[in-house]
Amino acid sequence: MKSKLFIYCLLGLLTACSPNYFKKYASTEERWKKEVSELVALDKTEPDPSDGILFIGSSSIRLWKNIHQDMLPYHAIRRGYGGASFTDLIHFTDDLVYPHQFKALVVFVANDITGSAEDRTPEEVLGLAKTVVKTVRKKYPHVPIFQVSITPTPSRWKVWAKQKQANELMKAYFSGHKNLYFIDTEAAYLNEKGEPRGELFISDNLHQKQQGYDLWASLIKQSLNGTKGV
Repeated sequence: MKSKLFIYCLLGLLTACSPNYFKKYASTEERWKKEVSELVALDKTEPDPSDGILFIGSSSIRLWKNIHQDMLPYHAIRRGYGGASFTDLIHFTDDLVYPHQFKALVVFVANDITGSAEDRTPEEVLGLAKTVVKTVRKKYPHVPIFQVSITPTPSRWKVWAKQKQANELMKAYFSGHKNLYFIDTEAAYLNEKGEPRGELFISDNLHQKQQGYDLWASLIKQSLNGTKGV
């Protein structure tokens, strides 16, 4: 265990010393500018609740139509877009977060490792997640930030080993810092054979049915419930 933690810390140090991610992924923001601008426009028509929980990230957040009901008694602010990856979220974090007042931030991003030629390494995913945290901390130095783990899904099961490694790296980082929390969903989404629970997903085997969102809400609320000040 000690040796594994040492490796995680070493990888985290190396990642922190890596090139500037904003410059490295400068081209990745163009694809989502319009959709993010539409989310920003919602800030003028959807006033924040005084005790809101802000959700940012990819399409699993965007498609969570019943989030306001499912997250009660917490009041959700939903700002998910398209197929968000950390590589583009780093450019939009301030746009999606800074306009809001909230008690906690929940982040879910699962599109940096999909089995494509553009996949990022688990170490890159960690570095990008840390960049999001750093951006949030510029305005909100103490707000609790919850990172939801990459979900094991049938459609991306072939790359689960790399996704799992990214989860482990993020878990080590978030668990080692004050007011950062990692919500590990792996065990809840695997069946007795250790494979993704297909009944939780719609026909694309990637996005969740309401049954999946019910499970997600339960796990997220459990983590929020155990956090002081939320």
